[in-house]
Amino acid sequence: MSFWKTITRKEDPHVYANKDAHLVRSLRVRDFLALGVGTIVSTSIFTLPGEVAAIHTGPSVAISFVVAAVVAGLVAFAYAEMAAAMPFAGSAYSWINVVFGEFFGWIAGWALLAEYFIALAFVGSGLSANLRGLLAPMGITLPNSLSNAFGTDGGVVDIISVVVIAVAAVLIAMGASQAARVENVLVVLKVFAILLFIVVGLFAIKAANFHPFIPKYHETANGPFGGWQGIYAGVSMIFLSYIGFDSIAANSAEAVNPQKTMPRGILGSLAIAVVLFVAVSLVLIGMLPYQKYANSAEPVGLALRAAGHGGVATVVQTIAVVGMFTALIGMSMAGSRLIYSFGRDGMLPKWLGQLDKNQRPNRALWTLTIIAIVIGAVFPFAFLSQLISAGTLIAFMFVSLGIYALRPREGKDIPNPAFKMPFYPVMPALGFIAALFVFMGLDIQAKLYAGAWFVLGLVIYFAYGMSHSFLAKKGDTDHGGEKK
Repeated sequence: MSFWKTITRKEDPHVYANKDAHLVRSLRVRDFLALGVGTIVSTSIFTLPGEVAAIHTGPSVAISFVVAAVVAGLVAFAYAEMAAAMPFAGSAYSWINVVFGEFFGWIAGWALLAEYFIALAFVGSGLSANLRGLLAPMGITLPNSLSNAFGTDGGVVDIISVVVIAVAAVLIAMGASQAARVENVLVVLKVFAILLFIVVGLFAIKAANFHPFIPKYHETANGPFGGWQGIYAGVSMIFLSYIGFDSIAANSAEAVNPQKTMPRGILGSLAIAVVLFVAVSLVLIGMLPYQKYANSAEPVGLALRAAGHGGVATVVQTIAVVGMFTALIGMSMAGSRLIYSFGRDGMLPKWLGQLDKNQRPNRALWTLTIIAIVIGAVFPFAFLSQLISAGTLIAFMFVSLGIYALRPREGKDIPNPAFKMPFYPVMPALGFIAALFVFMGLDIQAKLYAGAWFVLGLVIYFAYGMSHSFLAKKGDTDHGGEKK
């Protein structure tokens, strides 16, 4: 078999359907809406609007959120069709494996894996920092050795981060439906906290804080500020806020009636998130001049206290800390299903693709959890943060283009989905271009980290995956008469 034919060998969608049939289908639209909102509306809604406004956009931060939402929305339509047509564990990895071939599926999946590893470490450390901030006024503090990553400010391990990531894994290990119930309750609490901030903040808005809405462009030590250049820089910084809808798609093999459940969950959660992000950013900027949010890790609390609502600030921040746990659940579920898919296909050791006696992919779950804990314990998050967006954007580009390979097969070897991406063939191209547009706006470090992760993925594929995958073994049987 030629090299090109080897890397483009495609998995039969019926094989995935059979392999994933053992997973329990228990998740409904409300569960996916909670997973999506819980993952998308996470740490970033309480931090990013103020930070981006101070660094790049000024009052026009809301425009950056809208532009980022348009890009995410274009890709979300492609995700919705893919998930409805092929409700397999592993989302983009499995889909691209079917429509483009093994190598391209591996690259898309490997890019997403970076998101899940680092996002788990990010949310865990963010939850830890916010919880410690709430406990400090009560005189409850932890030593630096138990508060920071190894080698950072005297840190050995961020113990709170380790505990909350592990607790999320224990909850998921008990079953996706049980985790979803907890997720549903926590998401309601988190949305309540956001709405409380918006309602209280509306009465403290000063129109003068919105002028000029788009400040004049100039360069700063942090890059462009003001003008459309600043808004574009803000989009690249904000985009990681919207990537959580992939966590819904990764669990599509556990969806009840995925033809309807998946599109509604993906598009519905993104729509809710956009409204909340834009509303929070507008209220936040209206309450205080954007310059006040520079170097503030808690702009929502800062704005509420400045407006004389210290009690509300405590309530909102307390619920926000609890609400961050929802992102840990969503990311852990999605990442573990992706690793399970790698093991299922032999791209990584096959024991990762084995289910326990209750038909749960818990080996993959604990592998993800341990690696995420190590990343959070060893690396200061600032070193790797933008790799979350970089890896996801690469997968988004693959999925957008994948619609062109999917359509000719719908109704043939792939079921004809109840939902299809509108304005075909124009919208898939727009989704690809939009994702590339955001990727090009990432800083050079993010692109370098993405390149290093890509090279590591190539090494693993050519050294292990290409020869150990089930497609390779199938090819050996088909062409050699017996397995080699």
